[in-house]
Amino acid sequence: MPPLSLYVHIPWCIKKCPYCDFNSHAVKDGAPETAYVDALLRDLAEDIRRYRITRPIHSIFIGGGTPSLFSPESFDRLFRGIGEQLRLKDDIEITLEANPGTFESEKFAEFRALGINRLSIGIQSFDDTFLKVLGRVHSAREALRAVEIAQKSGFDNLNLDLMFGLPGATEDSGVSDIRTAIGLNPTHISFYQLTLEPNTYFYKFPPKLPNDEMIFATQKACQALLAEHGYAQYEISAYSRPGRQCRHNLNYWRFGDYLGIGAGAHGKISLALPANIVRTSKPRGPEQYLADTHGQGGAQAIAEQELPLEFVMNQLRLKQGFTLDAFVAATGLAPAALEPGLSSNCRQNLLILENDRYVCTEKGWDFLDTVLQNFIT
Repeated sequence: MPPLSLYVHIPWCIKKCPYCDFNSHAVKDGAPETAYVDALLRDLAEDIRRYRITRPIHSIFIGGGTPSLFSPESFDRLFRGIGEQLRLKDDIEITLEANPGTFESEKFAEFRALGINRLSIGIQSFDDTFLKVLGRVHSAREALRAVEIAQKSGFDNLNLDLMFGLPGATEDSGVSDIRTAIGLNPTHISFYQLTLEPNTYFYKFPPKLPNDEMIFATQKACQALLAEHGYAQYEISAYSRPGRQCRHNLNYWRFGDYLGIGAGAHGKISLALPANIVRTSKPRGPEQYLADTHGQGGAQAIAEQELPLEFVMNQLRLKQGFTLDAFVAATGLAPAALEPGLSSNCRQNLLILENDRYVCTEKGWDFLDTVLQNFIT
């Protein structure tokens, strides 16, 4: 069976950003931490029972929302409850998402002491003008202070989230953000383009974005700067120091398994190959989730004919591509199930075989949607 991870969703944040399409909700009178931790542990117990989970957990990712709004006491109770129900690997990676507006030195030192060993800070930009346009609740100064607090609290595995293609941005402003991030010496940088997603304020009232040529030039200039300073791109929007890739996200992209608990959380569990790989989902609304004491979340098997596309759609996000052996191990299908998409992409010079791995060419990397379209039967 594939490696198993755990995703925990905490849906509350200080303020809903206009570009955000995640399942997040502005907190009004304080989040119901005690009741929500109770619900998470019930949710986990039900998944373990339903899917007969005996495998150890390799990584935990706590996302949101803004999970760092919760107290260290709530996370202590959560981790104790998880540890009572699941085996955790000795070298487990535990990531917490945080926003600069929630940083307090004592609080984050306690997070580190609880075993959280990787922090992902949602900065987006170091320019106050862009932060205001994006509806962020923190300033550039607070972003710098958050990184300082994280590092002084003992977080030596640190990701910074940054965006490009922002309203009014130029190539120089994008490069300036990346240069500032590099100067802070994080182990990992996530660098992704602002997109106008349905069901967001920006989608309904779209801001004026830079043209495609400007966005592409910014991306290329920033990628060159990251590479120059030792941040290798290993995924579409992820760059890391050697050996500091996000292990949890790598498991997603390698088509590994993960339990998903919390409001709106999704999971993927292999019960048997190839006939029984299921996608799971939990009630989306926090109130609905808290009221769902009997584990009524949904589960749907992935149809066998959809497995090839599901596999490549994840694996080809990675620069290292995939092997046919990995495809067989993850899906239980024969390599022939990847045809004719595999051969078609190779003929079009979108994929190439290197050392038994199928990887995107530079052309394929720039036209990944076309690559995936060739796998759709």
